[in-house]
This record gives sequence, structure tokens and C-alpha cells, in this order.
Amino acid sequence: MRELVALACEECKAKNYTTDKNKKNTPSKLQLKKFCPRCGKHTLHKETHIK
Repeated sequence: MRELVALACEECKAKNYTTDKNKKNTPSKLQLKKFCPRCGKHTLHKETHIK
């Protein structure tokens, strides 16, 4: 039931983090405010697929 997802920065589009989520409890895409080492600041990171 849990799916592995990547979190990508909204500003530079870099995939910085990976996490898992329960698709049954959270069917919508994750949006977290995380630190982007490429931008050097805290930005919004949205869920993307891992290839």
C-alpha cells in the first residue's frame, strides 16, 4: 500500500528527497517545505515519480 515517491523543488526542479506515503490515506500529491541545497533556501517541494 505504501509507495516510494521523490520530492522535487518547485524553483529549480531538482529531485532532492525521497520518502514513502500511504496512497490510501493521502491520495493527493505531497507538498512539503524543505531545504533545497541547490537553491540554498527553503522552498516548496512537490511529489514526483521515481524512475
